Amino acid sequence: MARLVLFDLDNTLVDRHAAVPACLTAFCTAAGFGSDIKAWLTAELAERAVPDDFARLRAAFRLSEPADKLWRAYVDAMAGAVSCRPEILTALGSLREGGWTIGVVTNGASDIQLAKLRATGVHDLVDGVAVSGDLEIRKPDPRLFELASSRCGVSLADGGWMIGDNPAGDIGGGHQAGLHTIWLRGRPWPDGLAAAHHTVDDVTQAIAILLNKTLE
Repeated sequence: MARLVLFDLDNTLVDRHAAVPACLTAFCTAAGFGSDIKAWLTAELAERAVPDDFARLRAAFRLSEPADKLWRAYVDAMAGAVSCRPEILTALGSLREGGWTIGVVTNGASDIQLAKLRATGVHDLVDGVAVSGDLEIRKPDPRLFELASSRCGVSLADGGWMIGDNPAGDIGGGHQAGLHTIWLRGRPWPDGLAAAHHTVDDVTQAIAILLNKTLE
């Protein structure tokens, strides 16, 4: 099996849950928006954010600002709010030193996902990134995993690992792509979905499993 590992981004490598409230506070403060708009955004962007959300925001509140300007301001606010724990960055560096090829495969709009990667320093530690907005497809579609491995300069046919928190998208998608999987527990597990090869509480534990395999 090739030493390829693909990671999910949100709530796997970076903490989106913690970033969203801080992002929305900064975004609404800078724009002069009140609590009504902040509450709307909190509900609508709980799981993900895409440019069309800001066209809907503009229409719902009869805002004069162009939707693309609102989206760009949100992307910048998220880049300022999102974080990756230092121990995760250190662990990624250890994987690279151990000869692993590292990719990120994530659902979302390309500009905001890439902004998160660059702002947190993760981008400098990975070999390739595939975002669902690149192909207008989403995990668990195996084509997104294929794109990630290709951008890492390796073949998905040689196998590897997928690590993420979403049972269907990351683990189910990883299985469909022929990868071994490590699940970060937390979300409900769907009935009928094949179990991950390993289950852990934190991405650093998942990386430790791979580092131990490096020594085998």
